[in-house]
Amino acid sequence: MARTATGRPQYETSLDRVGLAISVGGLIGGVIAALLTVAAGGASAVGVVVALFAGTVMTALGITALALAPWAVMHASGRRGPLGAALLGAGIGFVLFLGGLTYGFGLATMPAMDGRTLFFRWASSIATSLVLAAMSAGVALAMWRVAYRRVDG
Repeated sequence: MARTATGRPQYETSLDRVGLAISVGGLIGGVIAALLTVAAGGASAVGVVVALFAGTVMTALGITALALAPWAVMHASGRRGPLGAALLGAGIGFVLFLGGLTYGFGLATMPAMDGRTLFFRWASSIATSLVLAAMSAGVALAMWRVAYRRVDG
């Protein structure tokens, strides 16, 4: 197996694997959306299929928009391993969801009634974002596994 100067294994990819990885990431997001639709209750079969389709498309678009540039930089600099993929996925997921949750809770626009309320809003937002960041890291690892192969020789 070929290794870099730092002793890390070398990985390679191709454009078709990158496209397949984005598709896999989108499909995982679509499955999560469909499962959340089922968990919410009262959804018809059509509703679940729509959630699967919409979740797949929106997740694939989001991955492309948010992760393509940072991952291209990591790829070009030789940081192509699974740990880098997981950290990038977790970081993007955490920032994205924390921003959405804090704005959604009105933390950016609504003054807190008191310090405790503000503390618990932030604590809840951070805890929820950590869970979603772990899910994002899992999606990134699955995508990495599809996209990359070790270089032999």
